[in-house]
Amino acid sequence: MPVSITPQRILLVRPSALGDVCRTVPVLSSLKQTFPDALIDWVVNDAFMDAIRAHPDLNKAIAFHRQRLARWWCHPGVALELRHFLRGLKRTRYDLVLDCQGLGRSGFITWMTRAPYRIGDADAREGAGFGYTKKVDTSAIPHDVDRMLALLPACGAEIHPDMQLHVPDDARTTWKEGSLCKDLSGAPFAVLAPASRWHTKAWPTSRWAQLVDQLLKGRCEHVLIVGSADERDEAAAVRNAVTSDLGRVHDVSGSSSIGVLMAMIEEATITVSNDSAPLHMAVGLGGRCVGLYGPTEPSKVGPYGLDDRVVQVELDAPVHYRDRSLGDSIMRRITVDQVLERVDHVLAETAKAR
Repeated sequence: MPVSITPQRILLVRPSALGDVCRTVPVLSSLKQTFPDALIDWVVNDAFMDAIRAHPDLNKAIAFHRQRLARWWCHPGVALELRHFLRGLKRTRYDLVLDCQGLGRSGFITWMTRAPYRIGDADAREGAGFGYTKKVDTSAIPHDVDRMLALLPACGAEIHPDMQLHVPDDARTTWKEGSLCKDLSGAPFAVLAPASRWHTKAWPTSRWAQLVDQLLKGRCEHVLIVGSADERDEAAAVRNAVTSDLGRVHDVSGSSSIGVLMAMIEEATITVSNDSAPLHMAVGLGGRCVGLYGPTEPSKVGPYGLDDRVVQVELDAPVHYRDRSLGDSIMRRITVDQVLERVDHVLAETAKAR
């Protein structure tokens, strides 16, 4: 049975990962649609605040300094900082807290708020469920976004799956006033995100380079290769393997904030990505994207509501992307022609919508 409440202060707990933070935005939008007078805060990793801080439905993004606070047990000063963080949440007196992550850390934060209504997934791991006053069975729901949205009826909220992200104004200004944006002079460009934390989910470097060559033959004037500071090697390898005009291929990995990356994607003609954060950003920034899926299942973690924007490997048997012995054997089954076919489909749909 759903609880009958009209909350004035609501807290979302979804600290990470970046792609998942982007995919949690429909929960925020749905809560604001149902409870328009409520103030909604969000606990998010400090590194990912750009992804949500400009959203009009958000009252405040609360930075969770995960890397620093993880050392609380051996540093008294850090332990005191964690104590202040948790006490601050409790003092706010939230009426309702939703844990959209479902791990021990997020469950603990949820519990420490002492809110009267604390809702989470019945399948939450690492003991997170001990922090909830109500658990929702989502086991029959395949997609991760739908699983999070399924928490809403438990508090009487209606589901409005609005995936739209909002680029912070300062980040957009930084992008617009930067030398690269000026060099592009409004010409159409593609954003490529070739890296992945898991090698099993990464399309081979040579295929990315071939894709760049084909994109520059009439589909766009420039290609931007993006990635985090830890992914610079992968981005550089792709650019070095390109055989066409390198003056139109720009490696911007590790050189911009998440907010600026969002501004790039928002303006891009097309974004092509492995199953990683830039893909899910693109979903919320116009949906002009193509996602490459091998060992992960689009029905669970694909670009939400955009099944036609996926290139998927048909697997003979179930595999797990954490199985390092797979290498890139599955992703190698994706051909450049398959990706280009999906790219052309998205470009045609975009042109039709104008």
